[in-house]
Amino acid sequence: MSSQSIPRHVAIIMDGNGRWAKQRGKIRTFGHKAGVESVRNAVAYSRKKGIEVLTLFAFSSENWNRPADEVGVLMELFKLVLKSEVKRLHKNDVRLKVVGDLSRFDPKLVERIREAEALTAENRSLVLNIAANYGGRWDIVQAAKQLAEKVSAGQLACDQIDEACFDAHTSLAGLADLDLLIRTGGESRVSNFLLWQLAYAELYFTSALWPDFNEEEFELAVADFSARQRRFGKTGEQIEA
Repeated sequence: MSSQSIPRHVAIIMDGNGRWAKQRGKIRTFGHKAGVESVRNAVAYSRKKGIEVLTLFAFSSENWNRPADEVGVLMELFKLVLKSEVKRLHKNDVRLKVVGDLSRFDPKLVERIREAEALTAENRSLVLNIAANYGGRWDIVQAAKQLAEKVSAGQLACDQIDEACFDAHTSLAGLADLDLLIRTGGESRVSNFLLWQLAYAELYFTSALWPDFNEEEFELAVADFSARQRRFGKTGEQIEA
């Protein structure tokens, strides 16, 4: 597989933890804990393949509607993983970014997030984005608000706002464009994830539940991506010329 066929930026909707646990007669939170190992595997594979950016959908803005005990376990798991994994990420030259509306999180968790981001800020082998309390519509709205505030303050004229300007105010500004979105768990929808960034991304859906998403499954997704012709509005003949 050539370097040209490797996506620069991959995003994953990590779905199926609860069903994986249920299949084993366990409670849903057992699946969330098992999914941490799949996160480690995805990070290791991305580094090995030279993927520049990996964005993982950890907790959506709609996930607050889940049972309170499950949300509580997810928050505690987030804290524990931050504590246990950050040093490993730093050692492996991985930069960690948490994207989303952090205002609903416990201040201690936010502090831990900021410390982890600061520690890894200069790392270059991979950018790992964790989308937490994130929604694609929220991302677009918060970018629009920032632009509106600049226009209101006289810092920006309306006719200066174009796609590049708007993109610069979204959560993933400054990173490689999204090439490949993977969703595990057998569902075929994007669930309000990276709506702006998905414009020209390739979509890949697999029935593998997230705790079962290993290096082999990731390799299948990348191989499928590499076999596609990405035309960006052009004809196939133009691309081949």
